[in-house]
Amino acid sequence: MTDTELPPRLTRLTFHGPLSEARAARLVARLTRNSPRTVLDIGCGWGELMLRILAAAPDATGVGLDTNEGDLARGRDNARARGLGDRAAFVQESGVGTRRGPADLVLCLGASHALTGVQPPGHTAAALAELRRLVTPGGRVLLAEGFWHRTPTRAELAGMWPGTSAAEFGGLAGLVDLAVGAGFRPAWIETATLEEWEDFESGYQCDEEEWLAARGDHPKADEIRAQVDQHRSFWLRGYYGLLGQAYLTLVPVG
Repeated sequence: MTDTELPPRLTRLTFHGPLSEARAARLVARLTRNSPRTVLDIGCGWGELMLRILAAAPDATGVGLDTNEGDLARGRDNARARGLGDRAAFVQESGVGTRRGPADLVLCLGASHALTGVQPPGHTAAALAELRRLVTPGGRVLLAEGFWHRTPTRAELAGMWPGTSAAEFGGLAGLVDLAVGAGFRPAWIETATLEEWEDFESGYQCDEEEWLAARGDHPKADEIRAQVDQHRSFWLRGYYGLLGQAYLTLVPVG
């Protein structure tokens, strides 16, 4: 069986997270206002936001770190197609203890786990400490991190991915407090909308759903159908409307 017989991966997603085109454009404008020269993207995936920042900041270079070679290859292809191949590097390595910084702009979009081996609930504070280490004086950090809109009930937790606990995330105010405690001032606080979440979750599985509709008799169809149905259940019966994502634009305290 060849890979071409299996569904493609995440081709319907522009960003690997609940991020709209409108919000991305605002973020790029805000983060390039002070003309960063170096950009570091932790857990970058295919680094779409980093590439847009480099396009808007022609004197900047960027490095994206991730452990998924498929995503990194997509990022490299996109960089070459946009004439950014000489300014964007996509490196297959962990961000834990990285020596790639400091950088004028550090991105960590839904990837705080890529910065630390600390388990929840201490992982966010540990990641923020690393981000403070990795940003230059006067630079900026963009952290996209999960939070609970309200504390989930035991029944709601049971509908989410195995092992989920209420302690895995805190509220938005507590998340911002952690950023302040790590040595940042929150220059901008915003959160993903329900529409952004719906677009992300739908796009996350659209390739598999359409493939299953057309290839339901494939030898791998039952396995893929079970995975897709389980993930949809986690979303719609578990964290729908409960799990948020904050986008924090952070400035290090001098």
